[in-house]
Amino acid sequence: MRFNGKRIGVALTGSFCTYKKCFPQLAGLKDEGGEVQTIFSDAAQEIDSRFGCPGEFLAQAEEITGNPPFLTIAEAEHIGPAAMFDIMVIMPCTGNTLAKLANGITDSPVLMAAKAHLRNELPLVLCIASNDALGMNMKNIGLLMNSKNIYFVPFSQDDPAKKPNSLVAHFDLLKDTLEKALAGKQLQPVLR
Repeated sequence: MRFNGKRIGVALTGSFCTYKKCFPQLAGLKDEGGEVQTIFSDAAQEIDSRFGCPGEFLAQAEEITGNPPFLTIAEAEHIGPAAMFDIMVIMPCTGNTLAKLANGITDSPVLMAAKAHLRNELPLVLCIASNDALGMNMKNIGLLMNSKNIYFVPFSQDDPAKKPNSLVAHFDLLKDTLEKALAGKQLQPVLR
């Protein structure tokens, strides 16, 4: 099993349209022996969308991992001092989360989890899903790509004709990306 005994933090933000890709990956990490703990952003905990309601997503995450999700900044803050994870992934990582992470803003459980995890100089993987990634957020992607211990699941434009600034990660490459990041390497090519 690829992640046998590895402690993996998985933080979910508000790109609800990608949850149908996120939850199978979450289950896959567990199936590969990972000890998985989820963290939900405020938006992921509070917003009902056409893709489902927060209660369903929280219950599904707990059912898959066997652990109740972290829901507060206070819970997430302990991740660093307790060295809870070997690796952490933000999946999906929205443009809002990208921007705040790149600019050191820590105003949600997910951002606090990332900050707390990075203090231990361990890998943080970003699985982006953003409609403005090639617009206002491109500078933030550039900043984060050049930041120590931050890795990206390879990504591409998901609909160049209708959403020319949108990028979405290839969720099926999550496990390969995590494996490489644990070895201190970026899975290539990152642009697909």
